[in-house]
Amino acid sequence: MMSNEIEHFFEMQDEAASLAFLEHKGDELTDILVAALEDALKILSDEIRPETLH
Repeated sequence: MMSNEIEHFFEMQDEAASLAFLEHKGDELTDILVAALEDALKILSDEIRPETLH
């Protein structure tokens, strides 16, 4: 289930990055890449962070 979400996430980012690159929009491409990195780090930190037991 998690791998499907990650796969879909990367597909969407690839499409957005390709479109921005083709249109020569460097600032938009940078924004997309930064957002993708932030999302990827959030996904990874959620996977690594141990569950809190109450």
